[in-house]
Amino acid sequence: MLRENAVGPDTDTEYARLAAVRRYEILDTPPDGFFDRVARLAARLFQVPIAAVTFVDSDRVWFKARHGLGDVTEISRADGLCGLALLRDGPLVIPDTRQDPLAVGNPMVTGGLGIRFYAAAPIVTADGHKLGTVNILDTRPRTLSAEDVAALEDLAAIVLDEMELRLTALRALRREQERRQAVVRQVEDERAARLRAERDRRVLESLTSTLQRTLLPPALPAVPGLELACHYHAASVHDLGGDFYDVFPLDGDRWAFLLGDVCGKGPDAATVTALARHTLRAAAHHAPDPVAVLDTLNQALLGDALTSKFCTAIFGVLTPREEGGFEVEIATGGHPPAYHVGPSPDGVPRVSAVGLEGGMLIGALPEARFRSRTVVLAPGEVLLLYTDGLIEARAGEDRQMIGDEGLAAFLARRRGLGGAAGLVEDIVDLLDSLPEGAEDDVALLALSVPTAEEAERQTPGVTSTAHTTTLPTDATDEEH
Repeated sequence: MLRENAVGPDTDTEYARLAAVRRYEILDTPPDGFFDRVARLAARLFQVPIAAVTFVDSDRVWFKARHGLGDVTEISRADGLCGLALLRDGPLVIPDTRQDPLAVGNPMVTGGLGIRFYAAAPIVTADGHKLGTVNILDTRPRTLSAEDVAALEDLAAIVLDEMELRLTALRALRREQERRQAVVRQVEDERAARLRAERDRRVLESLTSTLQRTLLPPALPAVPGLELACHYHAASVHDLGGDFYDVFPLDGDRWAFLLGDVCGKGPDAATVTALARHTLRAAAHHAPDPVAVLDTLNQALLGDALTSKFCTAIFGVLTPREEGGFEVEIATGGHPPAYHVGPSPDGVPRVSAVGLEGGMLIGALPEARFRSRTVVLAPGEVLLLYTDGLIEARAGEDRQMIGDEGLAAFLARRRGLGGAAGLVEDIVDLLDSLPEGAEDDVALLALSVPTAEEAERQTPGVTSTAHTTTLPTDATDEEH
């Protein structure tokens, strides 16, 4: 925390920023496990002794969460670097405070703490207002790579996601309180009360489905040499689910993919879902392998004693092969096995489960251990990931669960294989054909490598992707 530059924001801009800070009603709120967990995660990811989540008021820097700073709750804005960080476009990194003219005379540099390194990523709203920072400090000089800076920015984005979710819930709660008061005042008009209740029910369903969509990636990326397809089926418009998936680039030409399922439903599960997906993204740029990525997520979920949520997940890394296809390293934590489907000489698809014994639930035990396995995804082959809502769906007159064996048999009956999109479409048709459909949420993610003939039919430089969502009756937009 260093002294702010004499050149500050103009008055109108600062008034608008302070209004945005107050809009989230975050200042002077009690300690919170989520924000404390972010501070601990930042300290652990970057291996620094001090980390904090701060918000900048008109005359002070207030600490919502801190790690390694004792009982400090706020400092004067004039004595802090957070205010200076808000004047920059993007993150602020000071590798050595004693070599920086703005930092060298700061009490935190010259005093007992002896701070030598400072970095901060601003917490920026969708309309461009900078509320505060996620920052890290060290007592020795150091540098940050571009991947480190991106990870710090991801943590700031996680903080904003949580604040948006809480603000939405607070506004919904206030609307519900206002509705109840209106019903009490107009109790004599029973018919009007029923109409209002029905209207509010539909608003809540729309809000739930909208929030559910925010937990999923808006679109699949185009991965050279790979066809991707995914599908999300929400079993209820009333409850937020905990299924999630993602595909994103790593260093060089490598890509990461993930699919998981958080225990339970509702706002708590949604919060864990957002934390899990963003933590996996951030950890993937630092951890050396998929097992280490799941270890990081396990520690993040265990970091808050107030939550008992855990999840299952599959995390994998795709590395292109010179001879075509991809080498796929997969790690799992308590999740159903992926299925590797490929052609065979007799025309019957070859189906093998990519099972990993010993993969434990994530976020349940500190000593949880995870395992990884490497497979080759060759041209003409498909890798299918799914959540347990698929194998727990009930089929037939006896309403028996599909199960692992039933899913494997279904995959083996498919002729003419096709790619990822065709496989996902067939599974969606299977779910639609069930008398009661899927009773739980279902997330699907399929990856396939086109054959030479298929690649020739595709537009050069374009990789096929498919992304669909289905909701129960009365929900909005069936596809996005």
